[in-house]
Amino acid sequence: MPNNPRKTATQPPSGELHQTASSGGVALTTNTGTVVSDDQNSLKAGPRGPALLEDFVLREKITHFDHERIPERIVHARGSGAHGYFEPYASFANLTRASFLQDPAKRTPLFVRFSTVVGPAGATDLARDVRGFAVKFYTDEGNFDLVGNNIPVFFIQDAMKFPDLIHAAKPEPHFQMPQAGTAHDTFWDFISLTPESTHVIMWVMSDRGLPRSFRMMQGFGVHTFRLVNAAGESRFVKFHWSPVAGTHSVDWDEALKISGADPDFHRRDLWEAIEAGAYPEWELGLQIFTDEEAKGFSFDVLDATKIVPEELVPVTPVGRMVLNRNPDNFFAETEQVAFCAAHIVPGIDFSNDPLLAGRIHSYIDTQISRLGGPNFHEIPVNAPVAQVHNNQRDGMHRQAIPRGRVAYEPNSLAGGCPFQAGMKGFTSFPEPLHEDKVRGKPEKFADHYSQATLFWNSQTPVEKAHIIRAFRFELTKVQVRAVRERVVAMIGNVADELAEAVAAGLGMDEVPRPLPLALGEPPQPEVDVSSALSLFARPGNGSIRTRQVAILVADGVDSAGAKTIHAGLTERGAVARYVGARLGRVQSKNGDPLEVEVTMETMPSVLFDAVAVPGGDAAAKALGGLGHAAEFIVGTYRHCKPILALGAGRHFVENAGVPATLPSGEPDPGLLLFDDAQLNSALPAFVEAIAKHRHNAREMDPPPV
Repeated sequence: MPNNPRKTATQPPSGELHQTASSGGVALTTNTGTVVSDDQNSLKAGPRGPALLEDFVLREKITHFDHERIPERIVHARGSGAHGYFEPYASFANLTRASFLQDPAKRTPLFVRFSTVVGPAGATDLARDVRGFAVKFYTDEGNFDLVGNNIPVFFIQDAMKFPDLIHAAKPEPHFQMPQAGTAHDTFWDFISLTPESTHVIMWVMSDRGLPRSFRMMQGFGVHTFRLVNAAGESRFVKFHWSPVAGTHSVDWDEALKISGADPDFHRRDLWEAIEAGAYPEWELGLQIFTDEEAKGFSFDVLDATKIVPEELVPVTPVGRMVLNRNPDNFFAETEQVAFCAAHIVPGIDFSNDPLLAGRIHSYIDTQISRLGGPNFHEIPVNAPVAQVHNNQRDGMHRQAIPRGRVAYEPNSLAGGCPFQAGMKGFTSFPEPLHEDKVRGKPEKFADHYSQATLFWNSQTPVEKAHIIRAFRFELTKVQVRAVRERVVAMIGNVADELAEAVAAGLGMDEVPRPLPLALGEPPQPEVDVSSALSLFARPGNGSIRTRQVAILVADGVDSAGAKTIHAGLTERGAVARYVGARLGRVQSKNGDPLEVEVTMETMPSVLFDAVAVPGGDAAAKALGGLGHAAEFIVGTYRHCKPILALGAGRHFVENAGVPATLPSGEPDPGLLLFDDAQLNSALPAFVEAIAKHRHNAREMDPPPV
């Protein structure tokens, strides 16, 4: 008999899984709502015939797939976001009429996006880079976008140079390398010819360029803004975000290894913390000063390469931000969120910062290109909670359906609506200006090194050693000798010891002479050392919540000790995991098995904040025979993280070559060696050591070159 095409076409191949509406749940449809009977097979002229053009289900699916990517951001392409809220500590109506700072009982919803700057969307989280820290406040008077970074200063003073900066930092155009890194000729060529970048380069080469977590880094508005109160009175303001968890970093060697083991390290950390209920929290602080005070500073507050030292203007805490919800869909929210420096609300205004002026234009111009037109504000993650009433119409991707025939102002046919709010709406601060049109800069902008020196002088010996090492690594990658020499000559104006150490690390026979100063006699700075500029100035609140702790186990382990450590850490909010040579169970000396959660191969020591080694003679012997285990301990020690060893676990740690004392000969507070019977004392000491994050006294003193 001839084949029955109808019967054959409706039977899936043997073993093919089909989910049908009869299985329960919601039926699959096209984008126009037509129910789809088969989403596994295209429509064909017979089982072995050609696919048919009339298959609208196939064409819709493929067409959408072909167009589901949008251009990635030119900068800040790789990001991670979260929802949360802001609540002020009190009313700050005396400073500003901004509605989110009026009532301590009022919570303002917000969305935050953290990001790296240079790398593409597929880069690693752990590149040495500035991090973006952008906050979208959904206030009842419109959206306020505080678009900042984790470093308070910028590379350039004027937006005219921004395209050049990014072109120099990005992969070199002839071969598109390197990706996500600045250790190459074009970047450092630009930097060495742009001395105003000296200050920010000091920050990036410090441990600030390698944060431990998005949750453990500061955020800054970078620019000077204005606050305006209901009486029209204005003051300058600098915005600061300070993490409750403290400011912590990773080591450069760790960053390299984490990039291989888990390039999504920061993304995963933020997501898992929120999912676990350990909601990240920051305090918002304001530096507030008057126009008259600003005129008396040795620097210009309109210069984005300068900070206002906290010793000069203290930071006033005004409220807290809590991130308590992960996005439901990465593309719809984190990828499509559109920040813009021009998005401000009544009570906040711009200063005359020439870099800020360029950002006001650049952000919105970019979003129009990325998100398909001028209606990106209607995408849910960008939509304000305040009602929108205006006469803007049409454009690509318009979602709203305006009613009526009036799309202009003034009008009488719609009763004059929507009407101008007058002084109740946003009004710019009426700053008097009496200047000629010029292309130039104020004289104080020419002091490029005083604050870079302030930053260097404010670092601890360990931090200075890391800065030297960072310069050495970056400049060793630079192929053109003249560029290397120019950079060393540039930092020669920061500190002699810095230039000498970097020159020695690059094999230079002599230190190049410092670059000529743009300002012959720089003004005397008000502050020589600022403790707030050290990463160690904000250790956090002492909590170990979300800290990742490895518990190394093998056959013969003391399960009672391992379980006590695990339970004690978990009770305090840490994430404790049994780590072994392979997945499966290990048999304990107590007779009960322990389930290995992860292996040393897939989760090396760089992904943990601390390690514990329980007792058990057989387990210690087994671990001692594993190269991965010894490497795990040595890596943890090298990166200055806490190590706890109990009973026989002490012998394994000692045999791994870990010194029992610091280079100074003093006991190492981060290396905790206890007998099995001392577990009750060991656990609190371990928790205290984890809370300190790192024990940098293990590094040599004086700092190595």
